[in-house]
Amino acid sequence: MIVLGVDPGSHATGYGVVAADGSRLRFLDAGTIRAKKSDDLPRRLRTIHEAMVEVIGRSCPTVMSVENVFNARNPRSSLILGQARGAVLLAGALHDIPIAEYAPREVKMALTGNGAATKEQLRWMVTRLLALPQPPKSLDASDALGLALCHAMRSGGPLALRASGQGGECQ
Repeated sequence: MIVLGVDPGSHATGYGVVAADGSRLRFLDAGTIRAKKSDDLPRRLRTIHEAMVEVIGRSCPTVMSVENVFNARNPRSSLILGQARGAVLLAGALHDIPIAEYAPREVKMALTGNGAATKEQLRWMVTRLLALPQPPKSLDASDALGLALCHAMRSGGPLALRASGQGGECQ
C-alpha cells in the first residue's frame, strides 16, 4: 500500500509518501507545496491543486490520508483552510483515491503517545519510524508523513485495501 499524507494549508501544503508492506514502513517522498503569498486565494488554490495532481501522478498512492479541519480561533482562517483542503480532496477524488481523514491530535497520539505533542516531537518520531538520515526539511512535510504513517499503522495493512476493492488508479 502506498499512502499519501497531506497537511493542507493555503500558503504551505505538506505532503509525504510512505510505502507500507505489512509492518514494514518505507519513506518514498516528501515536500512542501508553496503558494505565493502575494497571489489571491483562487490562484493559491489552483497552485495547490495542480501540484497535488503532480504528486499523485508521481507517487501513485492507493490511499490519501488528509488532516481534518480544526477550529481555528479566526473563523476566516478556518474557511480558507477548508478551501485548501477542498483543492487537495478534489485532486484525490479525480484519481479515485480513497481518502482517510485524521485530526491532528489523533496523529500525534498514534505516533508519539501524546495527543498534545509538539510539531517538533512529531518530526522526531517520523524521522525515527522511517529511519531517515535527517529530519524532513519542513514541519509541513513531517506532519504529512505523520498522517501517512498514522493511516498505515491503523489501516490493517495492505490487505485491507485489496480485500475492499479500493485503491486509486494511477494515470
